[in-house]
Amino acid sequence: MMRKPNIAILGATGVVGREITKIVDELNIQFNEIKFLSSARSAGTKLEFQGKTYTVEEAKPESFDGVNIVLASAGGSTSQKFAPEIVKRGGVLIDNSSAFRMEKDVPLVIAYVNDEDLRKHKGIIANPNCSTSQLMLVLKPLIDKNPMKRLIVSTYQAVSGAGLAAINELTANTKARLEGKDFENKCFKKPIAFNVIPQIDVFCDNGYTKEEMKVVNETKKILHLSQDLPISCTAARVPVYNGHSEAVDIEFENEISPDEVREILRNSFGVKVIDNPQNFEYPTTCDASGVDPVFVGRIRKNLAFKNGISLWCVADNLRIGAALNTVRICQKVIEMELF
Repeated sequence: MMRKPNIAILGATGVVGREITKIVDELNIQFNEIKFLSSARSAGTKLEFQGKTYTVEEAKPESFDGVNIVLASAGGSTSQKFAPEIVKRGGVLIDNSSAFRMEKDVPLVIAYVNDEDLRKHKGIIANPNCSTSQLMLVLKPLIDKNPMKRLIVSTYQAVSGAGLAAINELTANTKARLEGKDFENKCFKKPIAFNVIPQIDVFCDNGYTKEEMKVVNETKKILHLSQDLPISCTAARVPVYNGHSEAVDIEFENEISPDEVREILRNSFGVKVIDNPQNFEYPTTCDASGVDPVFVGRIRKNLAFKNGISLWCVADNLRIGAALNTVRICQKVIEMELF
């Protein structure tokens, strides 16, 4: 018999927290008890879950007494504040923020990509950035067959990645533009309606943004790649509600054909190939919204690299990049009895 954990969802009323709650039900996670935690502001909210009504409680250190697994999507500062309290009480924190991702002792995990890293946890497991997450499910099966020499990624990221206020800003900004009215943007540095903004997060000293460096550093950590493997990323925010798209250029050590790539990906976990350009069949964000797979298409020989492949991949960033992977990690932690 598998042991059943007591679970807490921290940040339960947020966009990702609600998605996590939904997926705990969809994946039929077996638990003993469940509780929903949030900031003082959202405490008292009523949540329907599996036919029962729960009251969201304010997260305090003692909220984690007797809790085995915490699924957190409450922002970095909240995670940093509660992590020591959760660990001290013997719980495992599966954290969605960027707070612990690059810490040496913290496994950074995509379920079904590097599950074995979970065994090294010391109470905290980090969930990677959304744009990294969808990329890993595509890269891992390919580089298992043929090592990678170089990687260039351009991301086209939806506003839902920046939260509810950003979703609302896209709507309001679009309406204002269509009605010819003035609009003051707050979430983004530039107007997002009918625009593409080549900045996500703050700029670093090397001219890349923090979001771009997350893709570089997290990819190396998750796939156990050499620190000097060349990876470059450009991340842009696009006026799409949900679903991140990525143009990916990979240089392999050995020759590989587009057909081989299609074949490998067709047989890989969590990936769906839609690749028939003659009939205009390729993935778009509309295909990915609300569903689990990472969709891949436009697979072709890269004309700039010797053994290069270019492809296009799309996924629902709230699910694959945040909630779904968090719950899949939880499932693995229960199966591997790591709590």
